[in-house]
Amino acid sequence: MGHVKRKTFTRPLPAGAKITAKKGREYAEWFDRTGKKQCAPVTAGRDGGSRVRIEAQTYTAIYRDGRGVARERATGCRGKRAAEMVLAKLEQEAEKVRSGILSAAESEMARYQNTPLSGHIDDYIHHQTARGLNRQRVKNTRSRLLRLADECAMRWLSDLTSDVLERWLLDKAEHDDRTEEPMGAGTRNAYRADAIGFANWLVKKKRIPVNPLSDVPTANARADCRRKRRALNESELQRLLDAARHRPLQDASTIRRGPRKGEPRAKLRSDVRRRLDRMGRERALIYKTMALTGLRKRELATLTVNRLELDATPAHLVLHPKNEKNRAGNVIPIRRDLANDLRVWLQDKAQEEPVVGNQSDQPNRGEECYGLPGNTLLFDVPTGLLRILDRDLKAAGIPKKDHRGRTVDIHALRYTFGTMLSAAGVRPRTAQEAMRHSDLKLTMNVYTDPALLDVAGAVESLPNFTIGEQATTAAEPTASAPNKRSSENKSSRLLAPVLAFKLDRPGQSGAKPVKMAVSDAARPDLLSRAVKSCYDNSKGPSSTADNGPLKWSGGESNSRPLHCERSALPTELPPRGIPRTYRSEDQRSFSLAAVGVGCQKGLGAIGGKAAMLARLNGDPFFQYQKGLGGVSA
Repeated sequence: MGHVKRKTFTRPLPAGAKITAKKGREYAEWFDRTGKKQCAPVTAGRDGGSRVRIEAQTYTAIYRDGRGVARERATGCRGKRAAEMVLAKLEQEAEKVRSGILSAAESEMARYQNTPLSGHIDDYIHHQTARGLNRQRVKNTRSRLLRLADECAMRWLSDLTSDVLERWLLDKAEHDDRTEEPMGAGTRNAYRADAIGFANWLVKKKRIPVNPLSDVPTANARADCRRKRRALNESELQRLLDAARHRPLQDASTIRRGPRKGEPRAKLRSDVRRRLDRMGRERALIYKTMALTGLRKRELATLTVNRLELDATPAHLVLHPKNEKNRAGNVIPIRRDLANDLRVWLQDKAQEEPVVGNQSDQPNRGEECYGLPGNTLLFDVPTGLLRILDRDLKAAGIPKKDHRGRTVDIHALRYTFGTMLSAAGVRPRTAQEAMRHSDLKLTMNVYTDPALLDVAGAVESLPNFTIGEQATTAAEPTASAPNKRSSENKSSRLLAPVLAFKLDRPGQSGAKPVKMAVSDAARPDLLSRAVKSCYDNSKGPSSTADNGPLKWSGGESNSRPLHCERSALPTELPPRGIPRTYRSEDQRSFSLAAVGVGCQKGLGAIGGKAAMLARLNGDPFFQYQKGLGGVSA
């Protein structure tokens, strides 16, 4: 049988409390914030100090649940009668579990119904933090969930419904109070994703039976895209690197006021010139590294020198899992020219920042790398890099927004990296691995700018076809007029140049052996090699019972010729009794001579098979050839 009671707890002595003795026991007296006098017994704490014992204002229910386990549940009631009613309800639920009417999971879910939604959100945020997710991502998730709970009037778990969320998303698509303009589809999808993820966590923790938000539709982000990025072409990227390299020193050297305004003749100290020159060099290296490796801003800003392997073959860097978006710790290869630039940059940096002690936070990767502490950042990436990029774009003469409304930002350098991979003919699976994407569609459809792909050149590389009278002329090429298609420039045929398999490399997947053919004017001494290379004998030699006794001058009787796709010599003969037709008598002699010479060279299996076919077809000329190879007809 359960009961209710007020629990007690201790706390430090209030400021200004007076200790008095009553009936052999010490009591503390003080005035609270409202000016009311309070009195509580004094007890000793764990540290030996004096503390006061306070009785809770609300009652706690003590009972046994459906499994027989003793539980304590806060009722939140200040009156004993109300607390006993809550206790009776809890005991009824326990009785239903014991009788099998409710399951233990359903009873546990009923307990969470009295917890405010803000408490569930806090538990979800603690769960995401324990998973090691990015701090900014966790912060954004918390702010979105709290905004949804506030503006949708969600106070309890029972308030989580798809209708409420759908109405809120539709209202924000019309007008957002924070920005005074409609909310974009991408932002609305982010709120939807966080809400559904939160509901999935509630289901996983058995706080609700099903996800009530799973049927909320997704907004079409393609039709309502607020930020469209574009990739830089090679010329624009080179101009950006040049402008970033020289702009800090040029801006500082430019006179801003007076009659000589705009002239680059300002006097600067030598140390200031060196600092500005180093700053421009670092910014250019930041842009180049991001465009040739696809690193994100945070990944580059947290990259330390002990993650670089510039002397390896090939040179590469290893991302720390906690600094990478997918937490995988990928290995990213580095081009040779970029590796050389980084090596020189680290050498100059080591001269300016000598090693003082061991500052590495990763001792397993060495205390000193390239003359610097292992935990030294590769670049000092400024927080206002986007603002700096806008100024560098203006100095390089590159528009921030093109005629289609697409912009260039920091992440556009990663967009440029993916586009250059596709334009260079890199295989899609390789490009996906270089971009570190889990879905190939993201690499091909999102991070590839179709405006920079040579689609017109790919169409021009298709075969040339003629219509009408020209088709008849093209179908009958002459020896004096070479084939037009064969004389085309091979450099124009760039349709997937590196994706096609090479037929001259049999080791590749999909490669086929080259077909060999024997012309009508072949030399007799080459016929045996032609027969051996081209005849299809994959089923093995015929038996002597079918072909009769065979004679040959040497060689291995069981030797099997190399397999080829088709035979260059005719293998199909007309039925017996039907005379054989040849285009010329030379062709007839050539075919039968090949049988005789083949037997004479030791190809008994081939000669025997050919002799059998000729004998069955009643070829009278075969009697003349039977003595050449020792074949018995």
